Amino acid sequence: PLLAARGAGGYAVSMMSVVGESDAEEAVPAGSVSAILLAGGVGKRMGAAIPKQYLELRGRAIATYSMTTFAAMPQIGELVVVCNPEWRNVFDDVYATLPEEQKKPLVYALPGKERQDSVFNGLSAARADAGLVAIHDTARPVIRPVDAAQCMADAMETGAAVLGVPVKPTIKEVGEDGRVVRTLNRSLLWEVQTPQCIRPGLLKEGFDLVARENLEVTDDVSIIEAMGLPVKVTPGSYSNLKITTPDDLIAAEQFLDLEA
Repeated sequence: PLLAARGAGGYAVSMMSVVGESDAEEAVPAGSVSAILLAGGVGKRMGAAIPKQYLELRGRAIATYSMTTFAAMPQIGELVVVCNPEWRNVFDDVYATLPEEQKKPLVYALPGKERQDSVFNGLSAARADAGLVAIHDTARPVIRPVDAAQCMADAMETGAAVLGVPVKPTIKEVGEDGRVVRTLNRSLLWEVQTPQCIRPGLLKEGFDLVARENLEVTDDVSIIEAMGLPVKVTPGSYSNLKITTPDDLIAAEQFLDLEA
């Protein structure tokens, strides 16, 4: 059965099966996942004086919401935060308030020039024996643990998985002259989110390929796709929005109310 809760704008918030939550937890050994939390972006579209992930959402920096969510998940064995050093205190302060059992090892890595460089730095800082890495944009504060757990379980089985939701609007391909080339089949299109969960060995092989062929990728599982390997799309939630504009802050507050 699908969860039919309604969120901002009346959209279905989650497509996950409630029944499958415990199964997803059992599929991933406790402490076997390193969460790589990306918090080094600039966020120019927000038009704020500071990076968007450090803006306050109900009295807390946006970036800290996903940190506390992952810290509470039994599958997570460590937290790798990729951020500029001047922002580490934001995470340190919230980490200090966590219950002792949720204080997973916390390590930091420096952001790179591009997203893929930041992911590489986070992967390099993660512990060598992790079964999976779960790469998450901290500008997505309303990640649901049940969705993340299922994505991890799918990655354990497939090697790589990413949360996603079916696109809602009609999508058209448009030529340089501004005319419609074709209308894409909406039933086949998914908007991917994070976390993107990957076996570390696969991701390291993928980065070797990226370096050899000088590839540029915009998300993490694209590296696995470039290797010709399968990627599972795990149905997620529309509430897992990425905050890029002021309107997104309002929507995130509404979704937080629903999750409370």
